[in-house]
Amino acid sequence: MPLYARLVRYGFRKHATYVWAAVAGAFTNSVFGVLRAYILIALWQARPGLAGYDVIDAVTFCFITQAFIGPMQLFGGGLTMPERIRSGDIALDLIRPASLQLWSLAEDVGRAAYLFLVRGIPPMLLGLVLFDIVVPGEPGRWLAFLTGFAIAVVVSFGWRYLVALSVCWLVDDRGVAILSMVMTTFFSGMLLPLHLFPGWFGDFARSLPFAAMVQSATDLYLGKVPVLETLAFQAFWAVVLLGLGALGTRAIRHKVVIQGG
Repeated sequence: MPLYARLVRYGFRKHATYVWAAVAGAFTNSVFGVLRAYILIALWQARPGLAGYDVIDAVTFCFITQAFIGPMQLFGGGLTMPERIRSGDIALDLIRPASLQLWSLAEDVGRAAYLFLVRGIPPMLLGLVLFDIVVPGEPGRWLAFLTGFAIAVVVSFGWRYLVALSVCWLVDDRGVAILSMVMTTFFSGMLLPLHLFPGWFGDFARSLPFAAMVQSATDLYLGKVPVLETLAFQAFWAVVLLGLGALGTRAIRHKVVIQGG
């Protein structure tokens, strides 16, 4: 089995050891999904057709985004790099005969796959039982959604990888982590559809990489956006963030060498 495929499997099995944590996360996501659903129902009943969604679209949006919290690691973290940088173990990672970035990405893909199954699907099933939600009937829309979801995982990793790398230059990275969590939560579409934001601010929000993590994939599920254009937007940010991550990896390698590591 190729190295990176093994790392994906390792990432899946590693997080599968924390079964009860994942179950607790699924329960929490489901409960908050129900609360959010009733809030959105009230909003859309007061303003029908808001943001181009009807009530069923809004409730579906709610449970899809709840399902994305774990796989996309929307509240930050998910990578062990900050701790390894602080401990100095990152020097060992940099001398492996494999790319640090691709190594981390492969493990993170395994993590996302596990959390999607255990923390992502239960909220969606609960939403299907308790409410009317959209269930695509066309195989093409499912393919578009799953492709968008896969790219969204890469975009999420690319952003969190850059945040993790910042530890090399900061004494305390908590400020960056909190700022990242706020921006990701607000601009990804996690709280509300980005289509609600008016004018230039809405256009700006929908052009950011955070939108490629949640809003784009959710709209693909709902069939609200052009498929190829949306996937191209997500792929663009995936390439940009991975490219910046590659440059950042080179920079920390240089920093470790300069410091005699």
